[in-house]
Amino acid sequence: MDKEAEKFRLLLQKYNEGLCTSEEMAWLESWYLQWNESRKESMSRAALDETTEEMWNVVSAQTTEVPVYKLWPRIAAAAVVLLTVGAALVFFQNRSETEKVDSLAQESYKQDIQPGGIKATLTLADGRKIVLDGAKNGVLAKQTGIKITKTADGQLIYTIADSKSASPSAYNTIETPKGGQYQIRLPDGTQVWLNSGSSMKYPLSFAGSRQRRVELNGEAYFEVAPNKKSPFIVKTAKQEVEVLGTHFDINAYPDEQLTKTTLLEGSVKLNGRTRLIPGEQGISAGDRDIQVKQVNTDEVMDWKNKQFIFNEEELQSVMRRISRWYDVDIVYEDKPQDLKFVGVISSTRNVSGVLKLMERTKKVHFKIEGRKIIVLSKQ
Repeated sequence: MDKEAEKFRLLLQKYNEGLCTSEEMAWLESWYLQWNESRKESMSRAALDETTEEMWNVVSAQTTEVPVYKLWPRIAAAAVVLLTVGAALVFFQNRSETEKVDSLAQESYKQDIQPGGIKATLTLADGRKIVLDGAKNGVLAKQTGIKITKTADGQLIYTIADSKSASPSAYNTIETPKGGQYQIRLPDGTQVWLNSGSSMKYPLSFAGSRQRRVELNGEAYFEVAPNKKSPFIVKTAKQEVEVLGTHFDINAYPDEQLTKTTLLEGSVKLNGRTRLIPGEQGISAGDRDIQVKQVNTDEVMDWKNKQFIFNEEELQSVMRRISRWYDVDIVYEDKPQDLKFVGVISSTRNVSGVLKLMERTKKVHFKIEGRKIIVLSKQ
C-alpha cells in the first residue's frame, strides 16, 4: 500500500472512531454524499471504481481546508460498499449512518449479543489454570525462574529471573475462547496477539535452546524478537513456519479448509522450502504443497484492528468469523446461498448492527435466538 492510500485508510479509521476534526468530517461526508448521489442503481466493480474516482476528483477540487488524499479505488470501494452477487449497498460508516442502522437493528431483533473482548485462560506447566480476564493486575504466578505479570492493558509479560533454572521442556498454554482475544509477550521478547478461539503452547524459557518453538491452533499475529542463533518456529496442523525476526499472521483454524500464513515484514520459510516476501500469503490445504499469492495485508489483519473487512468473501466464511467473535452458533435454515460480500464493518458493534447491514442487501435474513444466529434466504 502506498503512503497516500495509507493516509486515506487512517482518515477513514479516525472518522469511524469519532476522532476527525470538523473539517475532516465535512470533507469525507461531502465526498460520500456526492458519490452516493451518482449511484442510481447497482454497479459492476469496474463502474464502481470509475464513479468513485470521479467523485473523489470532484470533492478534491472543491476542498481546500484539509489535505487532498489520492484515491486508491480498491480501498475506497472496500470502505463504502457492501456487495452481493447482483446487488450493491452503500454503507459508509459515518456516525449518522451507524446510529440509523443500529436503531433499526434494535427494532428488528428482540435479542442482541455484544462483541468479544480481552479474555483468555493460561494453563501453567504444573497444571494450574488462571482465568486472565478476571485476574487482577500484577504478578499472577511464579514458576521456577519465571515471573508472570499481567499489565493494566491485559498483556502478559514474562520475566526470567534465573534462566538456568527454567526448564525448556516445561510448557505453558494460553487459550482464547470464542469471543476473546489476548496479547502476550514471550520470554524472548516476541509479541503475540491471539485471535478468538485460538491456543498457543510455548516453553517457559527459550534459554539455551537451538530453536524457539511454539504450537498454534487458530489464528495469531507474531512480531518475533530477532535472534539469528535461534530460529523461531510456529507449528500448526498443516504448516511449519520458520523465521529469524519478522512480522506475520497465521490463520490455522480447524474449521477452515486452508491454513494461511501472511508476511507483513521480513522473511519466513514454510515447511522448510517455500519463502515469502512481504505482502505474500502461503496457503496450504491437506498436503504439504503451498500456493503463494499476493494479498492485501489490511484485510488479513482486520481482526487485530477491530474490523471485519470482506473482499468478495462467501457467506459461510463471514458467518464463521461472526461465530468466533460473538461466541454464537450458526444455523442455516435454508441451503446457504452463493453470496459474496465486500465491505468494512466495525467489530466493536453488537452483532445486530453487523447482521442488519448484511440484511440490507435484500439477499439474506437473520434471526437471533439466545446465542444462536439462524440464517434464512430472503424471500
